[in-house]
Formats: sequence, C-alpha cells, structure tokens
Amino acid sequence: MIRANGIGKQFDGQWIFRNLTLIVEAGKAVSIIGSSGSGKSVLLKLIAGLLSPDEGSIETKSSNIGMLFQKNALFDSLTVEENLYFPLKERKHITGDDAKHRVSKLLDDVGLTGCEKQFPDEISGGMQKRLGIARALIVEPEIILYDEPTAGLDPITSRKIAELVKSLRFNTGSTLIIITNDIQRAYQLSDTIYLLNGGELINGGSPDEIKQTDDPRIRQFIFGLKDGPLTSGLN
Repeated sequence: MIRANGIGKQFDGQWIFRNLTLIVEAGKAVSIIGSSGSGKSVLLKLIAGLLSPDEGSIETKSSNIGMLFQKNALFDSLTVEENLYFPLKERKHITGDDAKHRVSKLLDDVGLTGCEKQFPDEISGGMQKRLGIARALIVEPEIILYDEPTAGLDPITSRKIAELVKSLRFNTGSTLIIITNDIQRAYQLSDTIYLLNGGELINGGSPDEIKQTDDPRIRQFIFGLKDGPLTSGLN
C-alpha cells in the first residue's frame, strides 16, 4: 500500500501542491494524468523518496521501489546487460550465476535477448524504454513507479510498451503508479485514474467511470477540448 497524507511541496516559495492525499492499495494500478507543469513528476519523486515533502507524510508498506524515469536514465557507458547488473549488485548484493540468470530471464521477458552487449545509444527508443522497465524490475520491487512510460513513442510501440507493463504487473503482483498524458494508455493500464490540476488531485474513478464523468475538468482533459475550466484563465 502507498499512503500520501496531506502532502505539500514547494520550490523557491512557490507551492506546487498542498494538502494532497493519495491512497493506493497493494496490487492496484493508478494513473495520474494532468497538464505539463501540474506536479505529476514531483509527486512521483516524493513517493519514490527522491524528494522530501514540505508538509504531510508518505507511508509505503515496502521500501523496495522500482522506478522508470521519463527519459529512462540509463547509463550510456554501460551495456544493456550491465545496466541490469549494476542495480542488482548495488541494491541487492546479487552477483555471479544468480545475477546472470536473473538478467537473462528479464531480458527475455522484455524482448531484449540478443542485445546484451549493445549500448543504449545503439538500440531504438522503444528498446531503451523496455530496458528502463527491465532495470526498474530487476530488483523485484513491490512498488513500481512509471514516469511517462510511453512518451515520445509511436502509437504501435506505445501500445506494445503498455502491454508489457500490464503483463509484467500481473506476473509480479506489484503496485503501480503511472504518470502519463496518454489517456488511452491510462485506460489500458489502470484500476483508477486521477487528474492532478491546480494542486488538487481529482479521483476520476475506473476507466469506465472516467469516460462517463460529469466533472468538466476531467472531460476537458480526456477529450482534448479547447474550451473549459482548465483553460479558462489562459485567454
């Protein structure tokens, strides 16, 4: 379980959000949508422990957290397999044949068998994304945080990545929080979808429920409407 209680974060005296509460039950997948600059990635980094809240608290049942960063954050100087060996050694102290077995199996799971000796800049964007997912999963985390897992990918690759995320979730039983502006992928991956807007986290419900919502803020975002409450002060 993940429980964020009344959290707030500010930078240089400017509050990104305040009194924000989010509860994610174990084994569930939650997507958070919202416009650029709304604080989605900040919220994810707070949950990951990469940032500290300025108010409120965050509780997780497990400290074993994996994270896919928006731009993958791969080590360019390490090969594909070395990018997986590194967290295994540093975080789990696993080396030798055990590490080789885990790396080989996970590369097979994400469709990167045969790419072990290549460097990140020698593989495609979609393959880099799969490698980033593999690196997040290699430590067998109970909680996985995805920051824009399909950003910058073509529609076909985007769907494939989402299918991979979904299948790996059911195989591992992990808890997911997904930051995305790809509403179709949010529908595909989530049990619950939230909209972060103006410092408020709005529960839109399940994918089926959010499609039928009467909330004008959510409707404007998911249907891409030009006019509405999200843009009322921009004209």
